[in-house]
Amino acid sequence: MEKDRLFTGNFYKILGANFLLYIAFYLILPILPFYLVETYNTDKTMIGVILSCYTIACLCIRPFSGYLLDTFSRRPLYLLAYFVFIAIFGGYMIATTITLFLALRVVHGFAFGMVTVAGNTIVIDIMPSSRRGEGLGYYGLANNLAMSFGPMIGLFMHQGLSYQVIFSSSLIVGVIGFLMAYWVKTPRKAPVKREPISLDRFFLKKGIWAGISLLLLSIPYGMTTTYVAMYATEIGIEVNSGLYFTFMAIGLGVSRMFSGRQVDKGRITSVIFWGMCLAAITFFLLSGLHLLMLWNHVFSSYLYICISLLQGLSFGTMFPAFNTLFVNLAPNNQRGTATSTYLTSWDVGIGIGLMIGGSIAERFGGFEYSYLFGACLTILSLLLFALKAGPHFNKYKLR
Repeated sequence: MEKDRLFTGNFYKILGANFLLYIAFYLILPILPFYLVETYNTDKTMIGVILSCYTIACLCIRPFSGYLLDTFSRRPLYLLAYFVFIAIFGGYMIATTITLFLALRVVHGFAFGMVTVAGNTIVIDIMPSSRRGEGLGYYGLANNLAMSFGPMIGLFMHQGLSYQVIFSSSLIVGVIGFLMAYWVKTPRKAPVKREPISLDRFFLKKGIWAGISLLLLSIPYGMTTTYVAMYATEIGIEVNSGLYFTFMAIGLGVSRMFSGRQVDKGRITSVIFWGMCLAAITFFLLSGLHLLMLWNHVFSSYLYICISLLQGLSFGTMFPAFNTLFVNLAPNNQRGTATSTYLTSWDVGIGIGLMIGGSIAERFGGFEYSYLFGACLTILSLLLFALKAGPHFNKYKLR
């Protein structure tokens, strides 16, 4: 029997638009701590506060964006948010004060919060439900490859190019992504009955346990994407820190070869559980890397790369599984809300990671303590998922 067709022109276009959106964002993410120090002379704690404002703004808009997408036409909202998102890169190039930069970060966060929920909801609309896990796997792969290659490219550019050139590159990439998003054709959305305003219209109540588990897991991930380059410099890693993101991307890509299909076979909770186990190991290894550097610099540098590969495998395995878990807990008319809840949980954790990662490092004298704390949070997330979130999903899932 022939499978429902997944790879259509629309699917390729939205994959491209999503990939370029994330590339534009992650191109500047790892260089922002350096930019803030060199341009505004900020300390580690202030860096965390400034960067976390972006995620706090995302968090504030996520629940409302899910409601709007379930109530109104999705494509115009998607394109408007995408346009505002790319326009802010131009604003960064003219920000002369830390106050203006902070204001732009907040607006950028609002736009990113809306455009990512919209894109995630639209891709679910245009793919066959029988291949949702696989489709979300590929869609997530576009995100995650950008999360890996974007920081790597940004760090390489930082070595020889100005910040203005890097911001301009993000702007150009974003414009190309917007054109691809404009060409995506979405199915006509049937009129929906205006439901009374309630908590479940903004946040999927059946996804609370999974959301808490995902939040705890995303805190150390946020610390990694933002501070791992500074950590490597701090302890004297002998390889280019940009390679961390290269090998993370390889791990993410390899994981997509099997994770999405396992999800479509109904093994959602198993995929998440084993992915969490591997993630916990990587954060413990990352936290101990500074001690291994005292023993053998070469071995530690190779281990640094191995950790990134394993992190890519672990998170690449879990992303489509968690996304599908939230969608499968919601009726079709709450897909936007389910997606918003999934991304809100992730963003809250990322924001906390950005804020406390630098503070812990400054208070205790190194980022190794930040990653040790993150490893403990991953163990807590694993226990919560095994004891509460997983059984709750198996009891209340709709498909």
